[in-house]
Amino acid sequence: MSRHAGPAPHSASAKPLADLGGPGLRLLLCGINPSLRSAEAGHHFARPGNRFWPALHLAGITPRRLAPAEQHELLPLGVGITNVCARPTRRADELTPGELLAGALALEALVAGWRPGVVAIVGVTAYRAAFTRPRAVLGEQAERLGGRPLWVLPNPSGLNAHHRVEDLAGWYGAAWAAVGPAVRDV
Repeated sequence: MSRHAGPAPHSASAKPLADLGGPGLRLLLCGINPSLRSAEAGHHFARPGNRFWPALHLAGITPRRLAPAEQHELLPLGVGITNVCARPTRRADELTPGELLAGALALEALVAGWRPGVVAIVGVTAYRAAFTRPRAVLGEQAERLGGRPLWVLPNPSGLNAHHRVEDLAGWYGAAWAAVGPAVRDV
């Protein structure tokens, strides 16, 4: 199944964003889908106002605050980024239920192949829809994804006013701590 299936993006120049990662990751962070800005820039979480990069730094995952264009500096740290759905949109709520369900299946296959230490999906509302878990809450989940431990974290989008960047950092740091000092084959 292609990770790039679905209706065309809303912008002719917006192309699906490449996954950042591969086998051996400690932590795989999964966004909902790329924004048009991220797709045009070619970098994950590139929209101004997105709190992903500050939260990673405050959580102790990165040694300094990275810019989206520095995303490849995550790989030596054992951190990768992908998305549940590959199609770029202005807002995540533009995705169809079918796209979310198909994206969940494709993500599970990707995770089974890469086998990261921990998978963390950022966005509880999209997680609930994509994985048909209507009562899911933030934090570590009882179920696994692709055989790997699964966390659901708050969405770092500037449109999500429910959490301050410090709150995001707390959640992201908890998922990072769950990885432990090295990837273990759980």
